[in-house]
Amino acid sequence: MRLHLITVGEPKLAYARAGWDEYEKRLRRYHKVQVTRVSGKTQAAESEAVARAAGKAPLILLDPRGQQFTSEQLAQYLDAQALGGHGELALAIGGPDGHTEPLRQQAHHLWSLSRLTLPHDLAMLVMTEALYRAATISAGEPYHRG
Repeated sequence: MRLHLITVGEPKLAYARAGWDEYEKRLRRYHKVQVTRVSGKTQAAESEAVARAAGKAPLILLDPRGQQFTSEQLAQYLDAQALGGHGELALAIGGPDGHTEPLRQQAHHLWSLSRLTLPHDLAMLVMTEALYRAATISAGEPYHRG
């Protein structure tokens, strides 16, 4: 399956950039990965850019109002999306103010990484690691020790 990772901006802190690069590279062993960095001067402009970047792919927004998954549940969810005929999923992390309500309403799914508020850079890193972990679970590989 193709995973289109859409972020408002990119990781600025060295640890987050290094972590993103590492897990994106690892994730590419299991999925076709496309990364799109968007920007906007307002929350509405950012959300419009996210929607344009996603195109017709089902859009999964990272949002604190969303569903939380265990690693195994995330793997099952992604597998079900692939089996359901979705050849591509667009996963988007918004800017500091998050996504607009209209974008949330058009999303295929809302995914919450945590009930905690995470800094933008850390959220990007956690998302890529979670996707990698889910891929290894689906492949039956020993990375996850759940």
